Amino acid sequence: MTAVIHHARLAWDGAMAFVGASAHPDLYGWLAERLTDVLGPIGGEALAETRVRLTHSRRPDAPQVESGRWRARLEDVLDAAPELSGPLGTLINDTRLRLREVQPQADVMPWRAR
Repeated sequence: MTAVIHHARLAWDGAMAFVGASAHPDLYGWLAERLTDVLGPIGGEALAETRVRLTHSRRPDAPQVESGRWRARLEDVLDAAPELSGPLGTLINDTRLRLREVQPQADVMPWRAR
């Protein structure tokens, strides 16, 4: 049986996890290394840009903007290299698990209305 991976959903899940993890110093370093492994240097550089934007932005919607950027970036990556869906899926899952460890009640979309 072949698993079907919905690239748009994977990109959205990745965006939420990566933006959420970028706020935690321990996770940021770990994730930057893993993104560089999977996406090349551009992956780690993009996460560094996200961290800077979230740290210095005065926009209340900065996390949403960054999530949108990551969703688009990951969709582009998956369109160009669908073979990365497995490694990215694993990294996204690992990131979400680690995020829950540092923030047990973590909502990877803390800005979401409840």
